[in-house]
Parts: sequence; structure tokens; C-alpha cells
Amino acid sequence: MSKASFVVTGGTPLYGSVRVGGAKNASYKLMIAALLGSKESRLLNLPDISDVDLVASIINELGAKAYRVGERTFFIDTRNMRFSTVSAKHGEQSRASTLFIPVLLAKFGQAEVPLPGGDKIGKRPLERHMMGLELMGAKFVQEDGVLKASCKQLKGCTYRFEKNTHTGTETLIMAAVLAQGKTILENAAEEPEIDDLIAFLNQMGAKIRRRPFRKIEIEGVSKLGGAIYKIMPDRNEAVSYACAAIASRGDIVVENARRQDLKAFLDKLDEIGAGYEIGDYGIRFYYKGELRATDLETEIHPGFMTDWQPLFATLLCQCHGESIIHETVMQNRFQYVEDLKAMGAKIEYFNPEVKNPDEFYNFNWQDHQESDRHGIKIFGPTSFMGGEFTIHDLRAGATILLAAISAKGQTILHNIEQVERGYQKIDEKLILMGAKIERVQK
Repeated sequence: MSKASFVVTGGTPLYGSVRVGGAKNASYKLMIAALLGSKESRLLNLPDISDVDLVASIINELGAKAYRVGERTFFIDTRNMRFSTVSAKHGEQSRASTLFIPVLLAKFGQAEVPLPGGDKIGKRPLERHMMGLELMGAKFVQEDGVLKASCKQLKGCTYRFEKNTHTGTETLIMAAVLAQGKTILENAAEEPEIDDLIAFLNQMGAKIRRRPFRKIEIEGVSKLGGAIYKIMPDRNEAVSYACAAIASRGDIVVENARRQDLKAFLDKLDEIGAGYEIGDYGIRFYYKGELRATDLETEIHPGFMTDWQPLFATLLCQCHGESIIHETVMQNRFQYVEDLKAMGAKIEYFNPEVKNPDEFYNFNWQDHQESDRHGIKIFGPTSFMGGEFTIHDLRAGATILLAAISAKGQTILHNIEQVERGYQKIDEKLILMGAKIERVQK
């Protein structure tokens, strides 16, 4: 992907409609899961984003085939898969690398993957994944940024996650489907993207069932086939466009947005007085008058997503009064704050009072640094002013882009590749709704 920047001229409300694509946080993971099958799978509604392209490249390097056929469709052909090592060059680019471990163990009894990179939003505790795999029989050696795993045959087990982990739950589901015997995962994550993975694997021939109280049961099978499957719509993309429309005092329809995926977000829109209307087309989002301040605490599903927190901050900057955001899921997710302050926002950091932080926070409290911030106060409303910024992670980049659309003057955004990891043609979609964005090649 060539280096480029966005030049945004703000002050224009968004009007029209936009169709969200397949969920980033389901798409590339289902591509990896397809490698567990013995036959070709066809994945529909895949977004045209760099994370998908990266995983396709890794799959092809392993000897299997991942290729586009038609609009938003990938075929995954596993028949010639013959390598068990993921190149070290992919580690810093993506968090996907460890998800290949259960696939490579099932196929070859060994795996070698680089430690994952991706967004710089605090440590992502891999021990929650590894401990479960070790209980299933895997052995690990880590050296020079590379994780090596081995196990001739994974065996079912009962494993309880100490804390909620989206990727850890997906990793152990993929490990269990071809393992010997039954696996029971307790305190498993409940995000809809995980249900998408479960539905896809079951269609391939797996035996996975959700049980009450955050429990998942997987009965191992000897072989999986292939499947044709349509990826769920991206709820993070839907929230992004919704926030952009309301913050710019616009009125848009987000096609394919699903109420059941966005309940916690819609509840917060009610609290601040923003407009939305649900129909069989998706959801209409619009500005209907002065916005009210509110307090927000991120939570694991079905609570308010940590991914939505930076995006919603742009709305809270337009609310009258003092709003509070308490981040409880990620260790360090306020990188965008200094950029919003540079654009005119009045935001203060504070440390929320928490009696038992080790139990309360979903990240590992022992990884906490003195410089980490877990709470901010936003004083609105804000009249954003343009500026020049370098994007450091996906959601923070989208946040500054949304602020730029509603800002006075011109904003220049560098390193837009971070945003394009998760949003397909975001500039083109925003332009069609009235935003003034120019892509400038370096």
C-alpha cells in the first residue's frame, strides 16, 4: 500500500447513506479458521481492508490459497497447505499471528509464529491463550520474538479464562474443534464476532454449543469440510459513521447496521439526546438538537465496547457539560486525547477510584504503568479547529478523522494506513456523504 495522507476541510454536515461491510474482527479470523477444513470454503461480505489482505498473504505463504473471486468474496483452498511457519515479517503488522497456532498444530503438530503487533493500546495478555493450549497438550518455546509450539494431538480439557478475552476464546475454540474429546471453556467471551466464528465452524462440521453463564462446549471431530458463509456486518464501522453524522450535525442511514449488535451504543445516544431510527434498511442516525453530557464506562460484551470509546469521545466533546469516560478493558486507550486537545477540546485526565483494580479491570493490573491513564473528563461543547497529526492506531485515527470533518479549517492526517487496516475506502464513503477529503500521495 502506497504512503498517503488525508487533507480534510471540515465544517460540512454528513447527509446520505453508507453501507457497512463485513466485520473486521470476524473476517480475517474466519479466513484462518477456514484452514482447519479439508475442502474449499467461500467467505462472502469480506471487507477490502489491509488486515484481510495481510492474512490472505500469510495463507498463501503457507501453501494454501486465499484469493478474491467477485465482489467481497474470498475462496480459501486448503489442499496444498504444507508449511508450519508464519514469517517473522508479519508479526509487527498484525495481531493475527497467534491465531494460526491452533490451525498449524492441527495440521502439522507444530507451529512457529511471530509475537503479534497491531495497535499500540497496551499489552495484550497472551498467557490467557497459552495456558489453555498447554492444558490441551501444547508445549511452547519463545525466543527472539518468535513463539514455537508443538503437540502431536491436542486433547480436550476444561479451561476457565481468568478474565474476558475475545481472541483467547477464538484461539481455544479453533484448537478444540479437531482435538480429541470434549473441551469446555468457562468465562468465555460473548461478542457477536465469536458467534460468527462458531456458526462458520459448525457449518464446516464442528460441534460447538454455547451454554448459559458464559460457557462454550466443543466436542472434537476427526475432520472438517468447507462452507459458504456470509460475514456479519461491522458494528465498529456502523458506530464510526453514526458518530461522524451526529458530531457534524448531519443525518445519514447506515445500511446493514443491526440493533442487536449496537444496544449499548444506542442506549448512550438516548442519554445524550442524539437521534436514531431503526428500520429494515439498517439504522438512521441524525442530529436533533443540543447534546447532553453523560458518563461512560467501557465493559466486556454486552457492555459498551472499548473500540467505541475513542469514537464516542468526539460526540462527548459536543455535549453540554462535563462527561466522564472510564476505560476498564484496555490498559492504555487514550492516545487520541492529546490530538483532540490540540484541536481545541477541553479534556482532563484523572484516576478513577477503584477498590480492587486487579479484579475490576479486564487487563492485567500488574502490567499497569504510572503513565497509563484510565479516566478522562470532557468539558463541552467544543469548536474543533484543524491541525496536522500522525495516526498511531486504528480507532484513534478514525476518531481524529471524525473530529476533522466537524472542525473549522483544514486538517492533515498522516499514516492513514492505520485507519485503512479496519475501514474499506473510508474517504470515498465519507466524500459521497458530503465530507471534503483529499487523498494526497507522498
